Amino acid sequence: MLKKIQEWRGKETSKSLSLKEEIMKHPIPEHIAIIMDGNGRWAKKRALPRVAGHHEGMKTVRKITKAANSLGVKVLTLYAFSTENWKRPKLEVDFLLKLPEEFLGTFLPELIEENVQVRLMGNKTDLPDHTLRAVEHAMDQTKENTGLVLNFALNYGGRDEILRAVKALADDVNENRISSDQLTEEIFSEYLFSNLLPDPDLLIRTSGEIRLSNFMLWQLAYAEFYFTDVLWPDFNENNLYEAINSFQLRGRRFGGI
Repeated sequence: MLKKIQEWRGKETSKSLSLKEEIMKHPIPEHIAIIMDGNGRWAKKRALPRVAGHHEGMKTVRKITKAANSLGVKVLTLYAFSTENWKRPKLEVDFLLKLPEEFLGTFLPELIEENVQVRLMGNKTDLPDHTLRAVEHAMDQTKENTGLVLNFALNYGGRDEILRAVKALADDVNENRISSDQLTEEIFSEYLFSNLLPDPDLLIRTSGEIRLSNFMLWQLAYAEFYFTDVLWPDFNENNLYEAINSFQLRGRRFGGI
């Protein structure tokens, strides 16, 4: 039995490496955004509490971050906590908002070594102090890094982001800092949380759900979508390579011919 397991693992590793080698021959998406879905279902299938799925999903974040960085991906945006997630049971919400502290407390030295830069996208106001301190410390410690940008969407909602941008823009128009005649898509984008980042090229959503769930509604206008039934805690490097391979096989015309 052990020999069979070792042979299977060897084949899986070989398959993964060959796929990675293949996708490296073609353009890699500059910005990948992921809706990390399925933690609760992963736990339920194993008769575990939902928080166990979230904890396992944290390990996947580490694994996929390293894989994306090794491919030369410039930005990896992860939907970690939405403005709608506050509706969940308090125990689960509290656990979710402690995960950034645990993740960054454990893996920050590795992120620094990997030359990864941590960023935060979302409404900071309502985040607990311990969550914000952990993320801001990681941002400060990695601000000079020049590799992958690991962008956490925390307390983030696409509609909330757009509404905040509109209000800020209206204030600038009222204060004569900008004229409405000057407004372009590029200028409007500067008012979004993601103003320093390129728009995503590829959106991945795990767990089989086929919807955006209020994620990056403006920025995903021309992204390629990839949906998989794999639950987030089970999502591995080979699944990432498969998503990128699917992206590379598509023709992106941006409204042209």
